[in-house]
Amino acid sequence: MLIVEDEPYLAEAIRDGLRLAAIAADIAGDGDTALELLSINAYDIAVLDRDIPGPSGDEVAKRVVASGSGMLILMLTAADRLDDKASGFELGADDYLTKPFELRELVLRLRALDRRRAHNRPPVREIAGLRLDPFRREVYRDGRYVALTRKQFAVLEVLVAAEGGVVSAEELLQRAWDENADPFTNAVRITVSALRKRLGEPWLIATVPGVGYRIDAGGEGG
Repeated sequence: MLIVEDEPYLAEAIRDGLRLAAIAADIAGDGDTALELLSINAYDIAVLDRDIPGPSGDEVAKRVVASGSGMLILMLTAADRLDDKASGFELGADDYLTKPFELRELVLRLRALDRRRAHNRPPVREIAGLRLDPFRREVYRDGRYVALTRKQFAVLEVLVAAEGGVVSAEELLQRAWDENADPFTNAVRITVSALRKRLGEPWLIATVPGVGYRIDAGGEGG
């Protein structure tokens, strides 16, 4: 779980309370740190304060929704007007809790969200000895666990969903990055190269010159 809260004492109190409830959590004190952690780690739920330094909580929520990760959002804020709640849900929040609050209620709401997430579990995909579990954010190749960054996982998820079809660099950029990504960046090529090495030989991701990338069931990607 990721706690995005700029009041350090409150953030630490929430984290410690969640630990007592057997819920692991990281803390981000501003929008930039939140986006950085989200780009590195796969979280199930974000507890998100709307009024934070840097990119606002609303902007962070938009990025989460645009990423297609399926991560749930609980907005935790002092803004308690009905219009505030409505705008939060419109941004993609799955639940909304106003300050001040009881830690027990937060834990109950988080457990309810987690049950909802489990009911909406996406199917495990398998191709060419590769097993990708979108719900657990885990990848195995021939039974061997493969540790991936969030971005590498997102790229692989798009390629696996194509079931061997070619996916262009432009489509990968659109689906695995956010709307602010530079269309002329070489981030896709670099990420695919790193992903290919993480998955190991024989290479699973084939480059189709001038077109894009695909999962190569024959294991001869280049």
